[in-house]
Amino acid sequence: MLKEPTIEKLKAMRLEAMVSAWNEQHGKPDVNRLSFDERFGMLVDAEWLHRENRRLVKALRDAKLKLTSACLEDIEYSSRRELDRAQIRQLASCRWVVEHQNVLITGMTGTGKTYLACALAQQACRKGHRAIYRRASRLFSELALARADGTYARLLTRFSRADVLVLDDWAMAPVTDTERRDLLEVLEDRYGTRSTIVTSQVPPDKWHKHIADPTHADAICDRLIHNAHKLVLKGPSKRKGEEAETEK
Repeated sequence: MLKEPTIEKLKAMRLEAMVSAWNEQHGKPDVNRLSFDERFGMLVDAEWLHRENRRLVKALRDAKLKLTSACLEDIEYSSRRELDRAQIRQLASCRWVVEHQNVLITGMTGTGKTYLACALAQQACRKGHRAIYRRASRLFSELALARADGTYARLLTRFSRADVLVLDDWAMAPVTDTERRDLLEVLEDRYGTRSTIVTSQVPPDKWHKHIADPTHADAICDRLIHNAHKLVLKGPSKRKGEEAETEK
Protein backbone atom coordinates (compact mmCIF):
# COMPACT_ATOMS: atom_id res chain seq x y z
CA MET A 1 0.00 0.00 0.00
CA LEU A 2 1.31 3.46 -0.88
CA LYS A 3 1.24 5.77 2.12
CA GLU A 4 1.63 9.11 0.37
CA PRO A 5 -1.76 9.23 -1.43
CA THR A 6 -3.50 8.32 1.84
CA ILE A 7 -1.54 10.94 3.77
CA GLU A 8 -2.45 13.59 1.21
CA LYS A 9 -6.13 12.70 1.54
CA LEU A 10 -5.93 12.87 5.33
CA LYS A 11 -4.29 16.29 5.12
CA ALA A 12 -6.94 17.46 2.67
CA MET A 13 -9.54 16.49 5.30
CA ARG A 14 -7.51 18.42 7.91
CA LEU A 15 -6.65 15.29 9.90
CA GLU A 16 -3.06 16.34 10.57
CA ALA A 17 -2.95 14.76 14.04
CA MET A 18 -4.00 11.43 12.57
CA VAL A 19 -1.22 11.71 9.99
CA SER A 20 1.34 12.41 12.71
CA ALA A 21 0.10 9.49 14.82
CA TRP A 22 0.20 7.16 11.81
CA ASN A 23 3.80 8.11 11.07
CA GLU A 24 4.68 7.49 14.72
CA GLN A 25 3.12 4.03 14.53
CA HIS A 26 5.35 3.13 11.60
CA GLY A 27 8.37 4.02 13.72
CA LYS A 28 7.37 1.64 16.54
CA PRO A 29 7.74 -2.07 15.72
CA ASP A 30 5.69 -3.08 18.79
CA VAL A 31 2.63 -1.38 17.32
CA ASN A 32 2.56 -3.98 14.51
CA ARG A 33 1.51 -6.59 17.08
CA LEU A 34 -1.74 -4.71 17.68
CA SER A 35 -4.90 -5.48 15.77
CA PHE A 36 -6.22 -3.17 13.06
CA ASP A 37 -9.03 -1.98 15.35
CA GLU A 38 -6.56 -1.12 18.12
CA ARG A 39 -4.27 0.81 15.80
CA PHE A 40 -7.16 2.62 14.16
CA GLY A 41 -8.54 3.50 17.59
CA MET A 42 -5.18 5.04 18.53
CA LEU A 43 -5.28 7.20 15.39
CA VAL A 44 -8.80 8.39 16.13
CA ASP A 45 -7.86 9.13 19.76
CA ALA A 46 -4.89 11.22 18.62
CA GLU A 47 -7.07 13.30 16.29
CA TRP A 48 -9.80 13.70 18.89
CA LEU A 49 -7.32 14.80 21.59
CA HIS A 50 -5.71 17.27 19.19
CA ARG A 51 -9.06 18.85 18.36
CA GLU A 52 -10.14 18.96 22.01
CA ASN A 53 -6.91 20.71 22.99
CA ARG A 54 -7.33 23.20 20.16
CA ARG A 55 -10.95 23.85 21.17
CA LEU A 56 -9.94 24.38 24.80
CA VAL A 57 -7.19 26.82 23.87
CA LYS A 58 -9.65 28.87 21.82
CA ALA A 59 -12.33 28.73 24.54
CA LEU A 60 -9.90 29.98 27.19
CA ARG A 61 -8.60 32.69 24.88
CA ASP A 62 -12.13 33.91 24.19
CA ALA A 63 -13.04 33.75 27.90
CA LYS A 64 -10.25 36.22 28.80
CA LEU A 65 -10.09 34.95 32.37
CA LYS A 66 -8.22 37.24 34.74
CA LEU A 67 -6.32 34.26 36.20
CA THR A 68 -5.59 32.01 33.24
CA SER A 69 -3.81 29.35 35.31
CA ALA A 70 -6.62 28.98 37.87
CA CYS A 71 -7.95 25.42 38.11
CA LEU A 72 -10.04 23.46 40.60
CA GLU A 73 -7.25 20.92 41.16
CA ASP A 74 -5.06 23.62 42.77
CA ILE A 75 -7.65 25.00 45.19
CA GLU A 76 -6.40 25.27 48.76
CA TYR A 77 -8.61 23.62 51.37
CA SER A 78 -7.13 24.98 54.58
CA SER A 79 -9.41 24.78 57.62
CA ARG A 80 -9.56 28.56 57.87
CA ARG A 81 -11.16 28.88 54.44
CA GLU A 82 -14.02 26.51 55.36
CA LEU A 83 -14.40 25.37 51.75
CA ASP A 84 -16.61 22.33 51.31
CA ARG A 85 -14.76 19.76 49.16
CA ALA A 86 -18.01 17.94 48.37
CA GLN A 87 -19.57 21.14 47.06
CA ILE A 88 -16.53 21.88 44.88
CA ARG A 89 -16.60 18.32 43.51
CA GLN A 90 -20.27 18.78 42.69
CA LEU A 91 -19.55 22.05 40.88
CA ALA A 92 -16.62 20.43 39.04
CA SER A 93 -19.09 18.20 37.20
CA CYS A 94 -20.53 21.38 35.61
CA ARG A 95 -24.03 20.07 36.09
CA TRP A 96 -24.89 23.56 37.33
CA VAL A 97 -24.01 24.89 33.85
CA VAL A 98 -26.20 22.33 32.12
CA GLU A 99 -29.08 23.17 34.48
CA HIS A 100 -28.52 26.94 34.08
CA GLN A 101 -27.80 27.62 37.74
CA ASN A 102 -25.66 30.44 39.16
CA VAL A 103 -22.72 30.45 41.56
CA LEU A 104 -22.33 33.26 44.10
CA ILE A 105 -18.91 33.61 45.73
CA THR A 106 -18.53 36.05 48.61
CA GLY A 107 -15.85 36.86 51.15
CA MET A 108 -13.44 39.54 52.27
CA THR A 109 -10.78 40.91 49.94
CA GLY A 110 -7.90 38.54 49.22
CA THR A 111 -9.72 35.34 50.17
CA GLY A 112 -9.54 33.91 46.64
CA LYS A 113 -12.94 34.75 45.16
CA THR A 114 -11.56 35.64 41.72
CA TYR A 115 -9.36 32.53 41.66
CA LEU A 116 -12.28 30.24 42.44
CA ALA A 117 -14.51 31.98 39.87
CA CYS A 118 -11.86 31.63 37.16
CA ALA A 119 -11.23 28.00 38.13
CA LEU A 120 -14.93 27.20 37.77
CA ALA A 121 -15.04 29.00 34.40
CA GLN A 122 -11.95 27.10 33.24
CA GLN A 123 -13.56 23.82 34.27
CA ALA A 124 -16.65 24.77 32.27
CA CYS A 125 -14.45 25.39 29.22
CA ARG A 126 -12.82 22.00 29.70
CA LYS A 127 -16.29 20.44 29.70
CA GLY A 128 -17.12 22.04 26.34
CA HIS A 129 -18.90 25.21 27.48
CA ARG A 130 -18.17 28.83 26.55
CA ALA A 131 -17.26 31.39 29.20
CA ILE A 132 -16.67 35.14 29.42
CA TYR A 133 -14.99 37.01 32.29
CA ARG A 134 -15.66 40.65 33.14
CA ARG A 135 -15.09 42.81 36.18
CA ALA A 136 -18.37 44.55 36.99
CA SER A 137 -16.91 48.00 36.37
CA ARG A 138 -15.51 46.90 33.01
CA LEU A 139 -18.84 45.37 32.01
CA PHE A 140 -20.69 48.62 32.68
CA SER A 141 -18.04 50.63 30.79
CA GLU A 142 -18.30 48.33 27.77
CA LEU A 143 -22.07 48.59 27.72
CA ALA A 144 -21.93 52.39 27.99
CA LEU A 145 -19.48 52.56 25.08
CA ALA A 146 -21.58 50.14 23.04
CA ARG A 147 -24.65 52.26 23.60
CA ALA A 148 -22.75 55.28 22.30
CA ASP A 149 -21.41 53.63 19.13
CA GLY A 150 -24.56 51.68 18.25
CA THR A 151 -23.31 48.17 19.12
CA TYR A 152 -25.29 47.79 22.36
CA ALA A 153 -27.64 45.08 21.05
CA ARG A 154 -24.73 43.15 19.54
CA LEU A 155 -22.80 43.22 22.83
CA LEU A 156 -25.84 42.05 24.78
CA THR A 157 -26.22 39.17 22.34
CA ARG A 158 -22.58 38.20 22.86
CA PHE A 159 -23.01 38.09 26.63
CA SER A 160 -26.28 36.18 26.30
CA ARG A 161 -24.62 33.40 24.29
CA ALA A 162 -21.88 32.63 26.81
CA ASP A 163 -22.72 29.50 28.79
CA VAL A 164 -20.94 31.01 31.81
CA LEU A 165 -20.55 34.72 32.52
CA VAL A 166 -18.16 35.63 35.34
CA LEU A 167 -19.12 38.94 36.94
CA ASP A 168 -16.20 39.77 39.22
CA ASP A 169 -16.07 42.35 42.03
CA TRP A 170 -19.79 43.12 41.95
CA ALA A 171 -21.06 45.78 44.39
CA MET A 172 -17.69 47.44 44.87
CA ALA A 173 -19.21 50.88 44.17
CA PRO A 174 -22.71 52.38 44.13
CA VAL A 175 -24.58 51.61 40.92
CA THR A 176 -26.15 54.27 38.74
CA ASP A 177 -29.61 54.06 37.25
CA THR A 178 -28.11 53.21 33.85
CA GLU A 179 -25.96 50.45 35.34
CA ARG A 180 -28.99 48.96 37.07
CA ARG A 181 -30.85 48.82 33.77
CA ASP A 182 -27.82 47.40 31.95
CA LEU A 183 -27.31 44.65 34.53
CA LEU A 184 -30.98 43.70 34.36
CA GLU A 185 -30.76 43.51 30.55
CA VAL A 186 -27.77 41.17 30.77
CA LEU A 187 -29.37 38.96 33.41
CA GLU A 188 -32.77 38.90 31.72
CA ASP A 189 -31.21 37.50 28.53
CA ARG A 190 -29.47 34.78 30.56
CA TYR A 191 -32.15 33.86 33.08
CA GLY A 192 -33.14 30.22 32.79
CA THR A 193 -30.92 29.63 29.76
CA ARG A 194 -27.34 30.35 30.92
CA SER A 195 -25.25 30.43 34.11
CA THR A 196 -23.59 33.35 35.88
CA ILE A 197 -20.79 33.41 38.46
CA VAL A 198 -20.75 36.47 40.71
CA THR A 199 -17.99 37.40 43.16
CA SER A 200 -18.51 40.10 45.75
CA GLN A 201 -17.37 41.30 49.14
CA VAL A 202 -21.01 42.10 49.87
CA PRO A 203 -23.21 39.15 50.98
CA PRO A 204 -26.20 38.38 48.71
CA ASP A 205 -28.69 39.35 51.42
CA LYS A 206 -27.38 42.94 51.18
CA TRP A 207 -27.48 43.25 47.39
CA HIS A 208 -31.05 44.50 47.41
CA LYS A 209 -30.06 47.45 49.60
CA HIS A 210 -26.93 48.08 47.49
CA ILE A 211 -28.94 48.28 44.25
CA ALA A 212 -31.16 50.83 46.01
CA ASP A 213 -34.01 51.00 43.50
CA PRO A 214 -36.62 48.50 44.80
CA THR A 215 -38.05 47.54 41.42
CA HIS A 216 -34.68 46.82 39.80
CA ALA A 217 -33.36 45.26 43.00
CA ASP A 218 -36.23 42.74 43.11
CA ALA A 219 -35.70 41.74 39.48
CA ILE A 220 -31.88 41.56 39.66
CA CYS A 221 -31.74 39.66 42.95
CA ASP A 222 -34.39 37.21 41.80
CA ARG A 223 -32.43 36.37 38.65
CA LEU A 224 -29.11 36.04 40.49
CA ILE A 225 -29.96 34.48 43.82
CA HIS A 226 -32.77 32.11 42.83
CA ASN A 227 -31.47 28.58 42.29
CA ALA A 228 -27.85 29.61 43.00
CA HIS A 229 -24.98 27.78 44.68
CA LYS A 230 -23.48 29.96 47.44
CA LEU A 231 -19.85 29.80 48.55
CA VAL A 232 -18.54 31.98 51.37
CA LEU A 233 -14.74 32.19 51.54
CA LYS A 234 -13.23 32.89 54.95
CA GLY A 235 -9.80 33.20 56.48
CA PRO A 236 -7.10 35.88 56.24
CA SER A 237 -6.25 37.68 53.04
CA LYS A 238 -3.95 35.60 50.85
CA ARG A 239 -2.51 38.82 49.43
CA LYS A 240 -1.27 39.87 52.88
CA GLY A 241 0.40 36.51 53.27
CA GLU A 242 2.14 36.87 49.92
CA GLU A 243 3.32 40.39 50.84
CA ALA A 244 4.69 39.11 54.17
CA GLU A 245 6.61 36.37 52.36
CA THR A 246 8.13 38.96 50.04
CA GLU A 247 9.30 41.07 52.96
CA LYS A 248 11.11 38.14 54.59
